[in-house]
Amino acid sequence: MLKVKSGPIRVVVVDDSPTACELLVAIFQGSEGIQVIGVGCDGEDAVRLTKRLRPDVVTMDVRMPKMDGLEATRRIMREVPTPIVIVTGSNVVRAEATLTFEALRAGALTVVSKPGLADSETCDKVLQAVRLMSEVPVVHHWGRGEQRPSDELRTLPSPVDADDQRRVQIIGIVSSTGGPAALAAVLGPLPSDFPVPILVVQHVTRGFVAGLAEWLDGKTPLRVGLASHGDTPRPRDILLPPDDYHMQVNARGVVELCKEPPYKGLRPSANYLFHSLAKAYGPRAVGIVLTGMGDDGAEGLEALHQAGGLTVAQDEQSCVVYGMPREAVARNAVDRVLPLDQIALTLSQLAKHREEVVNHE
Repeated sequence: MLKVKSGPIRVVVVDDSPTACELLVAIFQGSEGIQVIGVGCDGEDAVRLTKRLRPDVVTMDVRMPKMDGLEATRRIMREVPTPIVIVTGSNVVRAEATLTFEALRAGALTVVSKPGLADSETCDKVLQAVRLMSEVPVVHHWGRGEQRPSDELRTLPSPVDADDQRRVQIIGIVSSTGGPAALAAVLGPLPSDFPVPILVVQHVTRGFVAGLAEWLDGKTPLRVGLASHGDTPRPRDILLPPDDYHMQVNARGVVELCKEPPYKGLRPSANYLFHSLAKAYGPRAVGIVLTGMGDDGAEGLEALHQAGGLTVAQDEQSCVVYGMPREAVARNAVDRVLPLDQIALTLSQLAKHREEVVNHE
């Protein structure tokens, strides 16, 4: 559940650029209900100020001296879990894009573009991100090799049963807040010969989807890239729509990118993808809703469920925000509710069964 916030949102701003810091402070201080309580210029400042001031949100660049934003995120999420909004340039070099998405994997909640002085749209997006992320309850992210003291490793039975033994031809996955890390966890364990194409809709700030695709490409043995209009998804393909396009597939299984109206401000929208999978593939499709705010995907997943497709939602315990999965479950549109690690296992088992069916034909 989201937190109920009373009083102003208390923000710590961290950026090694004095100009960027001053602009962010001015944006926040000029907005009702937001109070800047600390300003820093590097990752060490971010950790120190967060531990001392206990803000509601930290905004932070990723490339900074002394300690970068990735290491600062790891320290904060391990020592004093706090919502973190990465504020960085969208047209970034590969190394900076890697830092950005690794920071999201380490526990930062979202990334937004650095605003310009006369860029009211980007300023508004920064404000919106801070307001929304201040409501997200965050948890400890224990470092590599560490384990939460009260946790025990769980062994769960195979999530695929006799009812799921179908010939899968395409998979759709959607996610929002917390999605990059969840996608890496689901896609990373898939085998290099995975025989089914995967279409992914991840809500991400305009300008960052190419970096996300490149980052995910390094996390999985499969091919990750941006879809083009007219593409035919192939085995081993993972395709994401480019900025500001809905992605769907037609009756011939060909990707169509379109500029239909956004769904509640979202383009791409998960609903467009799932509706098209329901229509083109029906029981031969799998739809998966991962962590995220809002209800995007619930309506489309319901259509896929009614068409006989297998529908899966990430469970609440493993979600950063149990919004999109909750809405899908509330519509009775979900066949399986699974922890994140079991979703990858499910896909591998379904794909293995598909190969067995193909080989016997």
